[in-house]
Amino acid sequence: MVREKIDIEKAWEILFDRHDIAAQVSSNGSFRISANQINSIKEARLMAKFDQSSQLPNIFHKNNLSILPVTRGEYIIGPFLTHEKINYPSVKPEPVEIPKKWQTLDHTNLYSEASTLLFAYNSGIIKDALECSEVAFTVNGRMSSGNFDYEIDNRNDLNTREKITVQNAQIEIDAGYESQDKFYICEAKNIAVEEILIRQLYYPYRLWSRKISKPVVPVFLVFSNDVFHIFIYEFKDRQIYNSIKLLKYKAYTFADEEILFQEVVSLWEDISLVDKPQTTFPQADSFERILDLVSILAEKNLTRDEVTFKYEFDPRQTNYYISACEYLGLIERCENADGEREYKLSTVAQKIMTEQYKQKHLMLMQKILENPVFHKTFDLTIKSGRIPDRQTICQIMGDCNLSINPTTIDRRASTVRSWIDWILRLSV
Repeated sequence: MVREKIDIEKAWEILFDRHDIAAQVSSNGSFRISANQINSIKEARLMAKFDQSSQLPNIFHKNNLSILPVTRGEYIIGPFLTHEKINYPSVKPEPVEIPKKWQTLDHTNLYSEASTLLFAYNSGIIKDALECSEVAFTVNGRMSSGNFDYEIDNRNDLNTREKITVQNAQIEIDAGYESQDKFYICEAKNIAVEEILIRQLYYPYRLWSRKISKPVVPVFLVFSNDVFHIFIYEFKDRQIYNSIKLLKYKAYTFADEEILFQEVVSLWEDISLVDKPQTTFPQADSFERILDLVSILAEKNLTRDEVTFKYEFDPRQTNYYISACEYLGLIERCENADGEREYKLSTVAQKIMTEQYKQKHLMLMQKILENPVFHKTFDLTIKSGRIPDRQTICQIMGDCNLSINPTTIDRRASTVRSWIDWILRLSV
């Protein structure tokens, strides 16, 4: 019987102990585990999906291990280099004209990967990024990988590779686009991830490279903070998992109006400061990640564990960003039918997320600047033309009676700088 209340960390500790996995890998190079063995503790679907390496349980990190599917009901655990880092180049996104003729294409409600892909296709983003005069959306969904072998880098020794055999593992393609001379397989995310799990492109690449005569091109699409990031890759060697190489990057946005810095200053001047929030002062440096979390909750209420799973963070980071959203009054706690704590958008956040680009971001800036620490820091930023240094921000935080010790203030100062920087980067 599946005991769902056991968390993933504890479940894998039980499995490692029960099957002596670390010793087996040390002796044999890898260990194969069935879905049924995993299901005896917790559902395998949840236990083996780690889109970010930071999500791997501590026992995997401790032993420098990863996990990959090899059949429809079996996985292999070993010292495999499974992920590739992603860098977001600092380029100005190209503007996208919102198609007016499609009344059902709502660019203010792209809070699922499916809606993001549909907008990217119907707005012409896909055609432009792939440099195709004509392209058709032809494939998506779950399918069988077929049978193939490949080599993957060993995390402990990058000069060696391990051989893995795959036999009809289950794969999923978010979108497949076919042009006259190529077939593009696309993996999509609606949060700004830091890595790509190469398997999500490599397994479909191997399947379709065998099925059709056209070259197969891997594409990774990220939609975050109203920007479409499109990464076009190639595998230099079909047999080598880690031979992935970035060929091209493009960015697009449907931002209809620029936010002028003077508009932000006027907003700041008219703000009525709020009382000190009852929640902890935030420790969450990426405001983009806060927007990602709010976007996820715009789709449905989630428990903390569900946020961690969908948000592709480790639990500690999830806690930081949930607390930051609570500090800004963007999310609230509630209970589901099972009595579990969930998080939902506040009424204010629901309103913000339905607004057009400019108004939405001005309202978010207001939520930041109505807090005294950020209001005073922005005041000094206007006067000096630059964000105050850490020491000055610590002084401001101390003057605001936050009831936190100096060491904590020093750590949280980076959040203040980062959020003010986000405001400056969005304004012209």
